Amino acid sequence: MKEKLKNFIFAELIYHEDSASFGDDDNLLDAGLDSMGIMRLIMFAEKEFGVALPDTEIEPDNVGSLNSLDRWIRRSGQA
Repeated sequence: MKEKLKNFIFAELIYHEDSASFGDDDNLLDAGLDSMGIMRLIMFAEKEFGVALPDTEIEPDNVGSLNSLDRWIRRSGQA
């Protein structure tokens, strides 16, 4: 799951960051992920993984890194 997310983020949302050196706990917001990017990322994740990610849960703790995003998607898929 994280590899698909990472590939999408660095192909579509963050153009200046070296994805090979970007760790799963590195901060996506500091790397340049903005609010429009977050919305596109959520739409991608919902379609790709068949989950519904509530708008009320869009916060840095859930989208700040690949690991936090992965946990949010897995948690939302169990609901």
